[in-house]
Amino acid sequence: MRQSLALTGAGLALAFCSPAFAQLSKSEAKMVATVDAEYERSVALLEKLVNQNSGSMNFDGVRKVGDMMRAELEPLGFKLEWLDMSAAGRAGHLVAAKQGKKGTKRLLLVAHLDTVFEPDSPFQKFVRKRDGIVDEAEGPGAGDDKGGMTVIIAALRAMQAAGTLKDANIEIHMTGDEEDSGDPIEVTRAPLIAAGKRADVALDFEGLVRDERRDMGSIARRSSNSWKLEVSGKTGHSSLIFSGTYGDGAAFELARILHRFRTELPEQNLTFNVGLIAAGQEAALDAGGIRATAAGKTNIIPGIALARGDFRTLSEEQTARVKTKMLAIVAESAPLTSARISFDPGAYPAMAPTAGNKALLNKLNFVNRDMGLAEMPALDPLKRGAGDISFVANDVDGLAGLGTYSRGDHAPGETVDLHSIRRQAKRAAILMTRLSKEKAD
Repeated sequence: MRQSLALTGAGLALAFCSPAFAQLSKSEAKMVATVDAEYERSVALLEKLVNQNSGSMNFDGVRKVGDMMRAELEPLGFKLEWLDMSAAGRAGHLVAAKQGKKGTKRLLLVAHLDTVFEPDSPFQKFVRKRDGIVDEAEGPGAGDDKGGMTVIIAALRAMQAAGTLKDANIEIHMTGDEEDSGDPIEVTRAPLIAAGKRADVALDFEGLVRDERRDMGSIARRSSNSWKLEVSGKTGHSSLIFSGTYGDGAAFELARILHRFRTELPEQNLTFNVGLIAAGQEAALDAGGIRATAAGKTNIIPGIALARGDFRTLSEEQTARVKTKMLAIVAESAPLTSARISFDPGAYPAMAPTAGNKALLNKLNFVNRDMGLAEMPALDPLKRGAGDISFVANDVDGLAGLGTYSRGDHAPGETVDLHSIRRQAKRAAILMTRLSKEKAD
C-alpha cells in the first residue's frame, strides 16, 4: 500500500557536522560501533559471495548464494523460503521474513542473488587491494549486488546487537534473475509485487551512486522497454528504386522512421536507442533478438529491414505516451512499404520521484546529520538504470541505492569500495530502526 511519509522539521540544511555523533541514541551508537567492529567479517562474507559464481543462468550457483544468505539470516530470526522459478526458466528467489511489533511499519528490503557474469566469463575471483586509506576489491558482482547483500547483513547484525531488530517487521526479497529476468516476468515478479502491497516502505540495496564525489539519494529509477521494428518493401532491380512501381524499399523506409523517432520523440527524462539493424533481400533476428543476419546485393532493392532498440521513461504515463507516438509514426508508411512495431513483454516499470520517496530521503538525511555525514541530494534519474524496486513503486514509498559504492559494474574489473560497506550499513541500520518504530497507517 502506498503510504505518505510525513516530513518533520522545517527542512534540512546539512553539511559535515561534528563526528561526535551527538544526535545518535545509545542504541544507534551501538549499531555504529558494531558495524565498525565487524568490518572484516563483512568483507569476508562479501568475498565468499563473490567467489561463488551466480550468473543468472547458473541456476546451481544462484541457489548456492541463496544458501549462503540463508545461513546469515536464520540466526537473526528470519524465516526463509525458496521460491522456485524453473517454470519461468530461472533458478528462483530467496525470501526472508520476521515479525516484529504489531502496528509498526513493515519494511521491504530488495536485493538480488544473480550477476551478469556467467561461468564462462574469465572474471571470476575476489581480489582485495589495499593501499594506504584505500580499501577496494575487484570481483564479479562485488558491487552489483553482492555488496548490497553484504550491507543488509551488516545492518541487521548491528540492529540485533543494539536490541532493535526484534521489534522490526522486515521482509527481504532477493531475486535470482534481476540481471536477466525470466519469462513471463509477470510470474517471476509476482511475489515481489505482492510483498510491495504488504509493505509500508521499500528499501533497495543496489549500488550507491556518487556524483561529483557526493553520495546521492536515489528516489527514482527509469523504466526499461524494448521494441522491434519490422519494415517490408517491394524488392527488384536497384535502377527502379524510388519509382512508382517499386517505391523506396525497406532500408530507406526504416531510416525514415528512425529519423522521425530521433526528431519527434525527445522529451524530458526520455532516452531511446537503436541497438541493432539489419536490411537486405533477406534479413532475420535470432530467437533472443540479439543477433541479426542479412543477405543482399548492391543492385537489389532490399525487401526487408529490421531494427531493435529500447527506451526509458520516468513514469508509466510517459511510457504510454511514448509508445503511442512510436505507433503513430510507424503507421504512416511510405508508398509500397509497410511497417510494424512491437514492444517486448517483460519491461521494467518506472519508479517515479514521488513526494513519499522524497520524504523518505529526507529521513535518511536526518540520519546523515546525526552521524555527522553530508546531505545526500536526490540523484538525477537519468543517471540511474532500471531495477527490481520499480515493480513495487506504485504501491509503496521507496528509496534505492542503499548498497555499496562500486565502479565498472557489469564488466571485468568491477570494483567495490569496501569502506562503503560500513557507511551504508550504518545508514541502513539506523534508518530501518527509526522507520520500524513508526506506526503503520
